Amino acid sequence: MQMNEWNIESLKAYESEIAGSFNRGEIKFPVHLSDGNEEQLLKIFKNVAQSDWVFCSWRSHYQCLLKGVDPKELSDAISSGRSIALSFLNYRIFSTAIVGGQLPIAVGMALALKEKKVDEHVWCFVGDMTSESGIAQSSIAFATNFDLPITFIIEDNGKSVLTDTRSTWNSELLRFEKFANSKVISFKYESKYPHAGAGVRVQF
Repeated sequence: MQMNEWNIESLKAYESEIAGSFNRGEIKFPVHLSDGNEEQLLKIFKNVAQSDWVFCSWRSHYQCLLKGVDPKELSDAISSGRSIALSFLNYRIFSTAIVGGQLPIAVGMALALKEKKVDEHVWCFVGDMTSESGIAQSSIAFATNFDLPITFIIEDNGKSVLTDTRSTWNSELLRFEKFANSKVISFKYESKYPHAGAGVRVQF
């Protein structure tokens, strides 16, 4: 399917297929599944061009599909153990299993695009817990101060693994909620899947 051919039902169907394969033991590696954020991602990707760059964390199946990665190519990568670090240069999408690891790389790419004066944009996805980290705050500040062509998208499910984000920071509001920034957008969602795995097989 092409970038603009996905919808909520087809995204959910793809992820359900991956979940089933994992629970049957056909995928023998960690997977991090998405659910509940389909509508928000579809809206965001209406503004993402093929020439743009997308950077993600370990939960990036949907972003890969919406960026145009062939579903079979993606499934093969997931089955071979790359679910938490999916990168497809031809589609200009990168993800990492390192918390916050995508942020400085995304900022570096945005800086390079600005210096080259090309009409391309960087989209960087992070979780709500990561958004409070020093690496996120520094990356956002640098990109803002130098007016780089980048948008940070905070996917807020309210937790990191099983830890409540706002309780961890002892604050009802996170920094991105307190201070508006034109380079930062966010959305809240709830997933039916656990942090890792699909709820049947034991997973970390």
